[in-house]
Amino acid sequence: MFLLTDYLRYTPVLVLQSASFVAAWLLLLLGRSVLHMQLMELCYSVTMAARIAYSSYIFSLVRPARYQRMAGYSRSAALLGVFTSSVLGQLLVSAAGVPFSTLNLASLGLLCCSLLLALFLRRPRRSLFFNRDAAARRGAAASELARMNPGAARGAWRDWTPARVLRELGATAHSPQLRLWSLWWVFNSAAYYLIVYYVHILWNVVHPTADSASVYNGGADAASTLLGAITSFSAGFVKIRWALWAKLVIAGVTAAQAALVFLMYSTNNIWLCYLAFVLFRGAYQFLVPIATFQIASSLSKELCALVFGVNTFLATVLKTIITLIVSDKRGLGLPVHSQFFIYFVYFLVLFGVYLLGALVVVLRHFRDGRRAPQPPALSPAEEKAMQPLATLEQSLQPEAKA
Repeated sequence: MFLLTDYLRYTPVLVLQSASFVAAWLLLLLGRSVLHMQLMELCYSVTMAARIAYSSYIFSLVRPARYQRMAGYSRSAALLGVFTSSVLGQLLVSAAGVPFSTLNLASLGLLCCSLLLALFLRRPRRSLFFNRDAAARRGAAASELARMNPGAARGAWRDWTPARVLRELGATAHSPQLRLWSLWWVFNSAAYYLIVYYVHILWNVVHPTADSASVYNGGADAASTLLGAITSFSAGFVKIRWALWAKLVIAGVTAAQAALVFLMYSTNNIWLCYLAFVLFRGAYQFLVPIATFQIASSLSKELCALVFGVNTFLATVLKTIITLIVSDKRGLGLPVHSQFFIYFVYFLVLFGVYLLGALVVVLRHFRDGRRAPQPPALSPAEEKAMQPLATLEQSLQPEAKA
């Protein structure tokens, strides 16, 4: 989808995303069979895969100096949309008694509005790989890999876009921070989205009721989104040596996530379950902008969207494997409570791995610090010989200051 987005210059894929989302919602509302729901999931998967077109399109419209600000704007817009819809939906259900079917129709109407907006978006004349301007094709704006390897052999196959993408991606894969945060993105995101998808089923088991006015799932979603926005914003002010402390920070956040998942698994109090989910989501959102910055700082602008797409794809593959093993009827087919215990063990294992890696990094750092070469000790005769030089140096300092 990333390469297709770049080749078609963004807006056709944005229209495809909106249209597939409308189709998914129509099937959700009108479908009456398992086949209809499977087609709905297919349309939804196209929608999710095409999300990369939005971020790529936003960055294609502005100068590189404004990338960080635009990333903040787009993330804030997404969080504001989730927060607004959660609060509005909760108020309509709890206060006005609006049925869920009416909320689904309202969602369909908003999706149709987004489709109309996508039709009027301006189509850029260039993109990162396939549609570079004439100066870039003549070599006036060489890629970062070309600048790093000016003597590399040129050939038609080397200038082929997929080959160039893979070559540049391989050149950046040696960065330890890139590997660390990409692995975090894959393993943590897979479990995070499993929690988000199945927590509503867990809430229904913990607090079964037919009275929709007493269900506050939308409020929990709104609170978790608001906390996620706060933690994401605060993460931008964390200034530490990430090369040294990154694994320890990840281990601490992962330990908190494991404890919160265990609380959701073990409690029979719906409010404690809500609270644990809100804190769990806030902890994940705290690390997302840090991971984004650490990954982006290791890459050229051409590769950012591709690497994020690859990481998300690998997370989806892992999530699918876990789903097939844990919840699918062809696997273990566990009930939702048992699934959350599996997720607790999953986060516990991740915590152990990150903690072990953090200890290795910290111990190696202090060991190397102790082994740093010290200035040789002077003998008494050498110290006595150095005293006149020290006196002369002190006498020259006022002149130097003057």
